[in-house]
Amino acid sequence: MTLALRGTETDVLADARLIGSELATNAFVSGSPPLVLCVDRRNLASGRLEIEITVTDGGCSRPAPASPTAPDEQAESGRGLVIVDALADAWSLTTGANGSRAWCRLTHRPCPSSAGA
Repeated sequence: MTLALRGTETDVLADARLIGSELATNAFVSGSPPLVLCVDRRNLASGRLEIEITVTDGGCSRPAPASPTAPDEQAESGRGLVIVDALADAWSLTTGANGSRAWCRLTHRPCPSSAGA
């Protein structure tokens, strides 16, 4: 992910890494092989940077939640989709016995001082 997003501002890179980690972890824990992580980066004509992160796996028997819910304070897991929902501009999760797909989009307007980075 770091290579695909080379030159991206630190805060956006940190958000993308965290989201990628959460989606991949969910696929690893809840899905089945193979697990594939894809990162697409587009520089839009408006000057914005759009990052799409997609994780697919071989399938999951649990249905996708309609919306993320925060776990109990003491819970050791269950915050992944809450984090994705808070950081991503758009996201979706589709699960099924033959394959699951989690997708999100981050859109960012670079700061003028880092536009040439």
